[in-house]
Amino acid sequence: MLQSQSPKSPHIASRLNAVRSEMAKHQLDAFIQPRADEYLGEYVPAHNERLHWLTDFTGSAGMAIVMKDSAAIFTDGRYTVQVRQQVDSTLFSYESLTDMPQAQWLAEKLPAGCRIGYDPRLHTLAWQQDAEATLSKAGMTLVALDDNPVDLHWQGRPVPENKPIILFNAESAGKSSEQKRSEIGALVKKAGADVALIAALDSFCWLLNIRGQDVPRLPVVLGCALLEANGEMTLFTELAKLPQGIEAHVGAGVSFRAESELAEALQALEGRKLLADLNNANAFSQLQAKAAGAKLIAGLDPVALPKACKNSAELQGMRASHIRDGVAVSRFLAWLDAEVAAGRLYDEGTLADKLESYRLEDPLYREPSFDTISATGGNAAMCHYNHLNGTPAMMEMNSIYLVDSGAQYLDGTTDVTRTIAIGEVSAEQKKMVTLVLKGHIALDQARFPRGTTGQQLDAFARQYLWQHGFDYDHGTGHGVGHFLSVHEGPQRIGKNLNAIPLLPGMVLSNEPGYYRTDAFGIRLENLVEVRPCEALKGAEREIFEFDALTLIPMDKRLIDKSLLTEAELNWFNDYHSRVYQTLSPLMSDESLAWLEQATSPL
Repeated sequence: MLQSQSPKSPHIASRLNAVRSEMAKHQLDAFIQPRADEYLGEYVPAHNERLHWLTDFTGSAGMAIVMKDSAAIFTDGRYTVQVRQQVDSTLFSYESLTDMPQAQWLAEKLPAGCRIGYDPRLHTLAWQQDAEATLSKAGMTLVALDDNPVDLHWQGRPVPENKPIILFNAESAGKSSEQKRSEIGALVKKAGADVALIAALDSFCWLLNIRGQDVPRLPVVLGCALLEANGEMTLFTELAKLPQGIEAHVGAGVSFRAESELAEALQALEGRKLLADLNNANAFSQLQAKAAGAKLIAGLDPVALPKACKNSAELQGMRASHIRDGVAVSRFLAWLDAEVAAGRLYDEGTLADKLESYRLEDPLYREPSFDTISATGGNAAMCHYNHLNGTPAMMEMNSIYLVDSGAQYLDGTTDVTRTIAIGEVSAEQKKMVTLVLKGHIALDQARFPRGTTGQQLDAFARQYLWQHGFDYDHGTGHGVGHFLSVHEGPQRIGKNLNAIPLLPGMVLSNEPGYYRTDAFGIRLENLVEVRPCEALKGAEREIFEFDALTLIPMDKRLIDKSLLTEAELNWFNDYHSRVYQTLSPLMSDESLAWLEQATSPL
């Protein structure tokens, strides 16, 4: 057994024993603890980091399974190295999060008759249904727990700060909350429902024109909402966070209740039809409503698509924030080039902090939109590398530096990746950067008819890598919110099935890359807006195109000009001309001189 060895992490061994004591009370043979919290978002506030408490693992995706005399931690390929550094191998075995569903793993690991405990607040209903079916087939029972064993034993658990809700004015939002709620309510009715469970934090914040300070990197409020088909809405949240004037701000038809009253409200839905998203609302809420006699209607979050198609006011804010962000990042790149030329090299953490220092000068800046990926040399080959998970590496001469960063401004959200030459780079590295650039250009220049999905466009960005036997293992593009989530659905650009057509007003990333293990990593990322194609106005079909929002130089020193067609070379020079024309009036001195050189024709 794993526990026969002396644990290197006695505090974790003690916590596992505490969880096992709760398992014994409920006659459980296993307990499943995901990284997710009850809001099922990408980011988890400190007081909900249950997986970290149980395992010491700090990654953004993972799951632990505790059994009577052993335990396992499941992570994806991003964390193969990190999980072994952080999680005690005498207490946990290391398993793949992606190769096998955890319920199937349990079905193969344990005998029939076993009882598997889970916290229904921390899993989607889709997960619960799949897990129950898998375990039932193996003769096992999935048991919903009223209290999470971690919560019962978490001593010194951080206390939520309950910072006040931010009132986001209707001028910036482009529509009042009443307008939005009326329009989304009509969609709820169209779906055949009386009421919708709005579980995604960014969805109810968008509906009410509010933002929050409850989750790092994501300006949302913790809570949940019920939206009636007539547009009336109840927000369940910590009432201490409500600022003065919020009732007038959101308009008629909104009530506020303590989050602890959500279960009671769900139990009052007897005889009503509840629209809920199987994949983003937790199982607890939907099972509570169903047990009370509500009829569940499965459907996409009705807010997701309207929120993704930004209106003119939201797009205006996105464009303005990207120009200011372009100045900040360009100033950082100018500083970096000057430091490297002077022989002064820094570690990844110092570089990330220096980049943020330029953004901090903007009064509209609030925080990074995600943890900056500041990666030098072989670290950049890990596409979701985080220098905070270990000792930040020192930059080395004659290498490639990759920096993927973004900002939350009061008027928009940004996300950009640039790959930088530090000293001399090899012909092979230039070739790979140029192949990535060619894919970036092909996607940027794409024209496509209404109804086209991101899945159909994904190969535009990969084609040149494919022709040389290369590829990358992440999606090519994700949606981005308006002073909201930097990873916004439902649209995306990637190989995986996605049936959501790209529509005007959507903002997505264009970020092909290439990663050579232990050697280097490359990614070139701009955010783009979907818009009608002016050149083909009045054509037989309605045609859309992309327009770049990100305006920051790409490193010419990494480009092999001989691999570019004339059209690609023109795109590169035209893009840099646009960058210079837009940013130069806002820059001065050394950074302006750098910009002029960085954007001069290739």
